[in-house]
Amino acid sequence: MYKKFLSQTAIYGLTGIVGRLLNYLLTPFYTGIFLPDEYGGMSVFYAYAALLNVIYTHGMETTYFRFISKNNEVNSEEQNNPSSKNGKPYNLSLSSVMFTSLILSSLMWIFAEPIAVFLEYPNNAQFVKWFAGIIAIDSIVAIPYARLRAEEKAMKFASLRMTVIVLTLFLNFFFLYFCKHSVEGTQFLFFQEYAKLIYDPEIALGYVFLATLIANSSVIPLLWKEFKDFRFTFNWKKNWKDFKPMLLYAYPLLFAGIAYAINEVIDRSLLQKWLPDNFYPNKSPMDAVGIYSACYKLSIFITLAVQAFKYGAEPFFFSQASQKDSPKTFATITHFFTIVCVLMMLGVSLNMEWIANIFITNKEYHEGLFIVPILLLANICLGLYYNFSVWFKVSDRTHFGLWISLAGAAITISFNFILIPFLGYFGSAIATLSCYFTMAAMCYLLGRKYQPIPYPILKMILYLGISTTLIFICLNIEWTGFWQKHLIQNGLLVLFLAVTVLVEYRTFRKLKKLE
Repeated sequence: MYKKFLSQTAIYGLTGIVGRLLNYLLTPFYTGIFLPDEYGGMSVFYAYAALLNVIYTHGMETTYFRFISKNNEVNSEEQNNPSSKNGKPYNLSLSSVMFTSLILSSLMWIFAEPIAVFLEYPNNAQFVKWFAGIIAIDSIVAIPYARLRAEEKAMKFASLRMTVIVLTLFLNFFFLYFCKHSVEGTQFLFFQEYAKLIYDPEIALGYVFLATLIANSSVIPLLWKEFKDFRFTFNWKKNWKDFKPMLLYAYPLLFAGIAYAINEVIDRSLLQKWLPDNFYPNKSPMDAVGIYSACYKLSIFITLAVQAFKYGAEPFFFSQASQKDSPKTFATITHFFTIVCVLMMLGVSLNMEWIANIFITNKEYHEGLFIVPILLLANICLGLYYNFSVWFKVSDRTHFGLWISLAGAAITISFNFILIPFLGYFGSAIATLSCYFTMAAMCYLLGRKYQPIPYPILKMILYLGISTTLIFICLNIEWTGFWQKHLIQNGLLVLFLAVTVLVEYRTFRKLKKLE
């Protein structure tokens, strides 16, 4: 059981690591091409895209997992006869997402110009149209991706994700390096005439979005089998009986997702709007957004762990929910998830200086590095929230997720409003940590009341407390040299790892005997 979960999560995680590392090559690439205010503008676009993606999918991904686990519908019958009862969750969820995507993206296309003015890109309505396509495609393929996860086709899922990431990377370099230099006459002169037909310096930032649109579109023919099995099902009279319980399960997830997206991305927008002019000398609010966004990306390793866990855990938790020992299984997984994330947080925080030199080559961004440990801890809290949230998902109490996420959104907005004028992007980092810590704590406490799971919470808090204290001490010591600093800090990291292995050795042996 644990081996199965770990193998699935490892594939998702490895794909995420390789994919993110390839994609992460774009961070020094972008920060070398775009000024902080341009990079900040790109971050704001993607922030709104994350919010819209939640609205487009409206909770149907998790709903699909819940209803196939309820009816034990992940079997060969669904694959061979999608019109049967076993195919209904897939057909209904994908139909709903397709319908919503068509309506909303059409509206974005029609009102592209006023939307572009609102985003402070009045001459680039085309950006909005491209984003309408990006979000629609991302949302529609989410359900076929979910089916691959439910059917434990992790390798196919991983290969498709990698295809999109590699193609995105290639197209970014093609547009913004190859064509750009060719048009400017500095390199690749043999391609200059063709490059002039492709590359327009006036929309340089737009090629980031165009590359994403083309790459995301490429996955649609690769999912031909999943789309071939699909039957568009939107006859309300005929299917309302089946769709109504799915909708009732999904709508709290929709609003919870909106609140979560606000927690995740609105800090960029609020930083742009609420940061006083000249708060940072010789820097605009959009410069600050760019610095904050670039430094936020150094929390990638925790983000990867959380993403891999979410991809592997969601179908696994639903499939195990009916088992007698499932609470103990969930608790054990959460315990080891915490340990892995704590080690990652230590590794990144204690080696932040040279990691930043590799991934953020423009030193202008480095002034914000002090917020990275705070954002790493915030993302661990987010991962713990995903772990703790299993109780309301498997018990059909999704409305609790809505209230928890709304509480988090209230903290995010109020803390940013209060702290940004005094602390700048440091205030945004504090708001992010406060939000995710509160969500995790609320979810854990409510879970103890409604569906107790025996998490070793004191042990988990101890790991988090010791690691956070160690990071604080190391980052506030005046070191005499680069090598001395990193040798001592990594020595402490190895010591922490050795002590953790000794403490957890007996638990790990018990797990091996259970396999």
